[in-house]
Amino acid sequence: MHPDFIEVYENALSAEECARLVEKFERGGHAPGRVGGGVIPELKDSRDITLTGKAEWRASEITLNTAVLKAATAYVRKYRYALIAPLMLQVPVGDGTSRRLTEDDVGNMSDEALGALVRTVLRPGSINLQRYTAGTGGYPYWHCELYPKDASCETLHRTVLWTIYLNDGFEEGETEFLYQQRKIKPKTGSLLIAPT
Repeated sequence: MHPDFIEVYENALSAEECARLVEKFERGGHAPGRVGGGVIPELKDSRDITLTGKAEWRASEITLNTAVLKAATAYVRKYRYALIAPLMLQVPVGDGTSRRLTEDDVGNMSDEALGALVRTVLRPGSINLQRYTAGTGGYPYWHCELYPKDASCETLHRTVLWTIYLNDGFEEGETEFLYQQRKIKPKTGSLLIAPT
C-alpha cells in the first residue's frame, strides 16, 4: 500500500496545555477567519487569533513550536524527501565541493542535527488558532495550504502543514483529505502533519 504522507502524533500536547490555550482564546481578541484572498465566510467560517508577534501569546507560541518540532523531526525521518527535495539540500564534501543530501544522510543524523535542519528548512510561519462553530462554521472548500502570493517567498519553506487539535468530543468537524480519501477525527492534544 502506498503511504498517504499523513501522520497523526498522539499526545503532542497535554490535555492541560490544550485547555489553557482554549481558555485564553475564549477570553477574546479573535477575528473572522481569513483565507488567502481575505475574509470570505462562505469559504472559511471561523474565529481566529494569529499568535505570532503578540507578546501575550509568546509562551504559547513556544509551547506549540516545541511540539511541532518534535513531530516534524519524526515525520522527516520517515518521509525524508519532504525535507530534502524541495530545496535540493547540499552538504560540503572534504575537497571544498558539495553534494546533494541523501535519504541515508538524513537517516544517519542524530535527532539534534536533524531537528536543526528541520528548523532551518521547515519554518513554522505564523501560528493561527481557530475555532469553528458546530452547524455553521467550517472550511468546506477543497484547498491547499500553500499560498503562492507571498512576496517574501516564505511559502517555499511550507511543504508540510501541521494542525494541533485542542479539543474533541463533537460529532462533526474532521480534517478531510480528498485524494488520500482520509478523514482525521480531532483528538485533544494530537498533532497532524501532511503535505500542503
